[in-house]
Amino acid sequence: MCAVGVNNGFQQTASKLHAFNRYEIKYFVDEMKVPELRRELAARMDTDPYSPHGGYPVTSLYYDTADLRFYWEKIEGLKFRRKVRMRLYGDPAACTDDTPVQVEIKQRVNRVTQKRRTALPYGVALRWLNGREDIECDDSQRPFVNEVSSLVGNLDLRPIVTTGYLREAFVGRDADLGLRVTIDHKVHGRDRDFHFASGAENRFIIPPKLAVVELKANERVPYWATDLTARLDMSVIRVSKYCQSVEAFGLAPRSRFGAPELVLPDGFDARVPADLLSTEPIPVR
Repeated sequence: MCAVGVNNGFQQTASKLHAFNRYEIKYFVDEMKVPELRRELAARMDTDPYSPHGGYPVTSLYYDTADLRFYWEKIEGLKFRRKVRMRLYGDPAACTDDTPVQVEIKQRVNRVTQKRRTALPYGVALRWLNGREDIECDDSQRPFVNEVSSLVGNLDLRPIVTTGYLREAFVGRDADLGLRVTIDHKVHGRDRDFHFASGAENRFIIPPKLAVVELKANERVPYWATDLTARLDMSVIRVSKYCQSVEAFGLAPRSRFGAPELVLPDGFDARVPADLLSTEPIPVR
């Protein structure tokens, strides 16, 4: 079966977001301003119950064609574009064949972001996406599974890069129930050794002094939220962590649309500490 039981709080959060449409606005903010941002958000929003102080680990493996079709669709700003990824919530060092992961199609239609996903064991996901094996699933999941299989087979998708970070999440309440704000710290990735638990060295793909903030809303972002970003001098960015990783490893030239603040300075030691994503387990609720 595609769907699997969840084994940690991060995965429970993911399972609630099976399919949705929303608007997204991205910003970067200096880490020195994050405590103030966190206080302001906590005054108006609820902390995701599975989001500890400092964040929970998220690691994604992106699939693309040999000529990086999905990358270029993003760079060229196509009104309809999509990408395929496998996502792990939790410490990648602890990932086994039985660990639940999410296989996702994330697509953009004009200004609306659409995401569809299914949960399955890591070993099954690898046989599906890398080994091109058919998988069993519920009838309700079959259209999505067939779509992913068609993309993987027809476009000959293969792993290209990973991204990883520590994510803090806030969810709206009362009039802002459709609002979700995330703060992503220490954004990094790699372009080889793609097994989540390989222990391979990661490198920062965004200066670690900066965090990426995403405001996600079903219909509109409330005025108080955009006012907050202005008061904290947060800059709107057109950034894709996938594209940042592709460019950071020299797989494509750096886009002229990218924010120069997100480029690592020359001579910067971009190696990521091996224990960056190690966290204390959070009990399932």
